[in-house]
Amino acid sequence: MVARLVDGISTYTGKLCAWSMFAVGFFIAYEVVMRYFFTAPTVWVDEISRILLVWTTFLGAGYLIKNHGMVTIEVLFKEPDTLARKLAETLAIAMLLVFGLTAAYFGYQLWLKSTLAGHTTDTYLAVPKAITHASIWVGCLLMSLQGLVELWRVWTVGPFNHEFEEGGAD
Repeated sequence: MVARLVDGISTYTGKLCAWSMFAVGFFIAYEVVMRYFFTAPTVWVDEISRILLVWTTFLGAGYLIKNHGMVTIEVLFKEPDTLARKLAETLAIAMLLVFGLTAAYFGYQLWLKSTLAGHTTDTYLAVPKAITHASIWVGCLLMSLQGLVELWRVWTVGPFNHEFEEGGAD
């Protein structure tokens, strides 16, 4: 039940990230037309695109983990059901969790500080920095939750096998 919920959130955010990238491409194309054809550059495209790119980077991590999009080398642990493979997967996920939970903790502290202080960007739009700072702890927390789900799967379903599975274990 929890695994399906986390998978669903990761899938949803992955699709949201894909559409955000589409929007960034559209915004940049719009900026090019406005700047070079109408000599009327916008004040919002650069900052909004950066915000979307930051959110896409952090939110996309959970989707990446869910779909096993990380680079893996299976020379030593090619067989998916061996104890050595499960231990190697566990070690990799444990390192991911150390990073993800640490980044989520300190990212939350940064977000809280900037939210309470009312910090804004030094641009014409003066967007609250809490918007971009939230992406760190939200994305790293989702990545960590997905990592815990994958760790559970390693020991119950078995490690993901790239040769035999298309979409991963459910």
